[in-house]
Amino acid sequence: MRMPAGERLGLDIKRAEQELMAAKSTAVRAAGLTVPQYAALFTLDGNPGMSAAALARACLVTPQAMTVVLRNLEEHGLVERTPHEWHRHIKEARLTDEGRAALAAADERAVKIERAIAAALSPQERETLRDLLKRASTAVGEAAAAL
Repeated sequence: MRMPAGERLGLDIKRAEQELMAAKSTAVRAAGLTVPQYAALFTLDGNPGMSAAALARACLVTPQAMTVVLRNLEEHGLVERTPHEWHRHIKEARLTDEGRAALAAADERAVKIERAIAAALSPQERETLRDLLKRASTAVGEAAAAL
């Protein structure tokens, strides 16, 4: 039942993910952000007015973690949160001018990492990688559900 280490793809996926996150952390730190803060600003830039719960789902973090991220961004004046027009208990988050500036500074550096990944692969290889990762994710979900 044991599986040799050389056949386990999870380690390779985790290593690539850790290297990506470490590089992005270094990139966005120059703008005074963490990777979760950068992800939140990036997501809000394209989706103003999101709730904390929706933002957490989009950024692949727990609602509790997003609450901390939003609180920090709000304290630093990068995000403003206002009650939803109809659902007063839901707060909508939007970037401030300072938030847009921080995002631009961080993204200028983070996009270099994304471009390096893209440059290492042909367009066909990028599509193949996306497909393979999607299939791996589906397989993980199915295996977890069967436990």
